[in-house]
Amino acid sequence: MTDDSIIYTAAAFAARAHKHQLRKDKETPYVSHVFRVCMVVRHLFQIECPKVLAAALLHDTIEDTTTDYDDLEQHFGNDVADWVVALTKDMRLPDAIREPAYAEAIAKAGWQVHICKLADIYDNISDTISLTDAQRKHTLGRAEKYLEEFAQIVAPEARRAYDIVSQRLQEILKK
Repeated sequence: MTDDSIIYTAAAFAARAHKHQLRKDKETPYVSHVFRVCMVVRHLFQIECPKVLAAALLHDTIEDTTTDYDDLEQHFGNDVADWVVALTKDMRLPDAIREPAYAEAIAKAGWQVHICKLADIYDNISDTISLTDAQRKHTLGRAEKYLEEFAQIVAPEARRAYDIVSQRLQEILKK
């Protein structure tokens, strides 16, 4: 697989995996989220690594679809599959256990995972306009919590992205 072909393959894979899912507004195709996350990584954070862009496109496939690690490893290799696993919450666990386990996995992960998670946060907070007040409050509160945790652990290669997301969150909270 050529460097760029992994991005196109990941985009098609994500589109198929999320094909019947909608965002919280019940109108927007879910795949738009993963495409926007990839665009944030590439255009806003200025990360050009094809494997990181593929992971951004695939970041929700294990958590939200029938895709598993083996599927990703087979199509995209160990690095991308490992990064996506680190970005995946274990939905079998109760929230009180799941969130700390997820935070620990993110903390232990490399800059590639930090970049993808920060892009995910950026898109989620930017997409709150169509949510109910309760959904918006929940999304923004969770983003604040993640950013507080990230402040201590973010990899140096992801510091600029962290600053961009923090600034965006402050802009949204002021509105």
